[in-house]
Amino acid sequence: MRATAVEMHLTHSAVSQQIGVLEQQLGFALFERRGRRIVLNEAGHTFLCSVESALAQLDAGVQAAAATAIGTAQRLRLTVMPSFLQRWLLPRMQRWRERHPDIALELHSSQQLMDLQRDGFHAALRQGKGGWPGLSDERLIDSPLVVVASPGTARRLQGGSLATLADEPLLGAAEYWDRWFSEAGLKIRSNPVANFNDAGLMLQAAEQGLGIALGREFMVADALRDGLLVQLSEQRLAPEVDHASYFLVYPPALSNWAPLQALRCWLHDEVCDLQKNMTPAAPVIAPVDAAPPKKATRVKAAKPKP
Repeated sequence: MRATAVEMHLTHSAVSQQIGVLEQQLGFALFERRGRRIVLNEAGHTFLCSVESALAQLDAGVQAAAATAIGTAQRLRLTVMPSFLQRWLLPRMQRWRERHPDIALELHSSQQLMDLQRDGFHAALRQGKGGWPGLSDERLIDSPLVVVASPGTARRLQGGSLATLADEPLLGAAEYWDRWFSEAGLKIRSNPVANFNDAGLMLQAAEQGLGIALGREFMVADALRDGLLVQLSEQRLAPEVDHASYFLVYPPALSNWAPLQALRCWLHDEVCDLQKNMTPAAPVIAPVDAAPPKKATRVKAAKPKP
């Protein structure tokens, strides 16, 4: 009650009075006292679930109105995962500026799932399976995991087999590596030398020759093109369902806001361009079921007939 009073800039008694008025209008109690605490009762929980979406829609409406106000209509606040920002979005920002010089992007990098309405963001780029409550989402890209390493490491492993990777310094989560080896037909229990809470840092470590990484195909595409990384194998690993896709997420009330429409179109165009220009990698190491090279046979010269 005190925290509510502070947030709403009211007195403690004013909040209590408003709750009393609401309960009187509804004809039933919403709260119950437990010692010195006041908590929602069963009817209160039911009522909250019913009105939550309406309250969120009101918040989104206020945000949409604020976004179109004079002086703020052309600034778009976007929260992004650090790895997505570093490995994919930043390298494309020049093309955004050339296409939309009048729309400023205010980028916020965080691993946390931000509350767009509460924290004042117009949109977010998130990883998952979609369906965030009270928000619209558009799938941008699905991306498998591929094995990458620095050019120096790739040269050293040239012509080897997938099994030899188990003896190399692996970067990333053991569960992913174990699945990757299993799907390649190998019963290997991996022991990575380092794990990371940020995929961008893991790929940077791979570029510096510190180990071999399993990275999202679309996140390593630029590094493969620029020669900073080399894909070692054609073997891919589908991501888990909860982390399968990347989405653009935004409040429904902003769907027709011009700066957000511009961002949506630009992101989809960039993804299409990326997918068109990604070329299959020539394998550096041989798959498990590859046939061994045939030994050269010496052809004996025929003896001349007498």
